[in-house]
Amino acid sequence: MFNGMSYKQAGVDIEAADQAVDRIKPWVEKTRRPEVLAGIGGFGGFFALDTERFRHPVLVSGTDGVGTKLCISQMTGVHDTVGIDLVAMCVNDILVHGAEPLFFLDYLAVGKLIPEVVEELVQGVARGCMEAGCSLIGGETAEMPGFYGEEEYDMAGFAVGAVEREQLIDGTGVREGQVLVGLPSSGLHSNGYSLARKVLLEQNGLKLEQEIEELGKTLGEELLTPTRIYVKSILELIEQVDVRGMAHITGGGITENLKRILPPGLGAVIEKKCLPEMPVFELIRRLGRVDEDEMFRTFNMGIGFIMVLDKAEADHCIALLKSQKEEPIILGKVSAGQEGVMIK
Repeated sequence: MFNGMSYKQAGVDIEAADQAVDRIKPWVEKTRRPEVLAGIGGFGGFFALDTERFRHPVLVSGTDGVGTKLCISQMTGVHDTVGIDLVAMCVNDILVHGAEPLFFLDYLAVGKLIPEVVEELVQGVARGCMEAGCSLIGGETAEMPGFYGEEEYDMAGFAVGAVEREQLIDGTGVREGQVLVGLPSSGLHSNGYSLARKVLLEQNGLKLEQEIEELGKTLGEELLTPTRIYVKSILELIEQVDVRGMAHITGGGITENLKRILPPGLGAVIEKKCLPEMPVFELIRRLGRVDEDEMFRTFNMGIGFIMVLDKAEADHCIALLKSQKEEPIILGKVSAGQEGVMIK
């Protein structure tokens, strides 16, 4: 008897997909906020905005991915951290505008759907959502044989938050003489990995399982350190301090991201000596003989988030952040004249 071709024979396993959904449901449930009206499995996610709390809400949305950091997770077989990066890249972006992240959706594309791997990836997303205080309200997992290799996957995330209209932060209040306060990164975060991989793995032949003395850990552990999520510290801060502008330091580094919130005619001066020393950046610079300007426009150089505020608010800001176990740093100031960001 002739048996016709099946979807599974073509590379798409619906039963494995169902199994993956069953495995991730408990992780999704851990992120649930009271405004969520239904669990995963429907065609859409339901979120009832609290109009008693937000009287004149502005919804702020953001989307991002993890980039080629995913190559490291696939090479090491460690899949439960990059989901944190995915959430961080999105929620930190909307946080810049003073928005509280409310809910998150993810998209996962795989060459071969392995339920255990999908669970690990979504576990990371759930952990990121719990840290950010938002609900993982839905997502999509697409098995795409022939497009991705069997052990390859890609991820994208989508965050939606809300802020009262009169509390929206957009950089229009930035003025000359205001100070720049930075919060340290945890390392590379999720940017510059194409250059990092080229220098460390390809040009210098380092191995991910190799202990690197100056890092105090294996190279793989360093490169998979999750992106920091700044939501809880910043939301508490902006309730008590008049922050005029904020920047999430991602691709493009300090120089490209900070200038996005500077009004015309204003620039910023960053004191290089104030930046935290993180060995991973020096390792890349030294082994790749990377120019300093290139380092600053590719990597965060130890700073993941920057706030702009009046000088009179600086001490209060620093004290509040330290009370939240943060390590804030005064990096420099807003200047008039030359536009852009100067590192000196």
